[in-house]
Amino acid sequence: MNRYVVLTAAIALLPIALTGCAAGADERVGDQGTTKFEVTKTEAEWRKVLTPVQFRILRKHDTERAGSSPLDNEHRPGTFHCAACDLALYSSTTKFDSGTGWPSFTAPLENAIGTAVDSSLFGVRTEVHCRRCGGHLGHVFDDGPKPTGMRYCMNGGAMIFKPTSSPGL
Repeated sequence: MNRYVVLTAAIALLPIALTGCAAGADERVGDQGTTKFEVTKTEAEWRKVLTPVQFRILRKHDTERAGSSPLDNEHRPGTFHCAACDLALYSSTTKFDSGTGWPSFTAPLENAIGTAVDSSLFGVRTEVHCRRCGGHLGHVFDDGPKPTGMRYCMNGGAMIFKPTSSPGL
């Protein structure tokens, strides 16, 4: 192979690497493949209840552009829920600024998530999905802060934030 072929291939694959999309991504956990979830819908039913961005992320394993989610800058007390099935996923007390442009957490709520091996790009990562509906949330890495050392790097488009209500309001 010459440099031209390698460079052309790299440029052609760049959009895939930047968006997190890959051939076969819709066959992984979360799209009603071999795993059974409590909440299941057809593709048409999911499209009716999710925005186009939510559908791409949660059902097709897409990744939002870094810095594009308002949830990255959400600092109020509350809980982050799955945008597809409303399961509580993360407490705001575990959220931290990872500098990546995506909402990041040190730990999920108990019994909130599932994980799967994701080998869709140029290596192996650990995918995080909603335990109840299988919706793709993001990935987990072992480079986070104490106390867990984990960084749950989530797509803000896959979640909704519910602030804790203050007494007297």
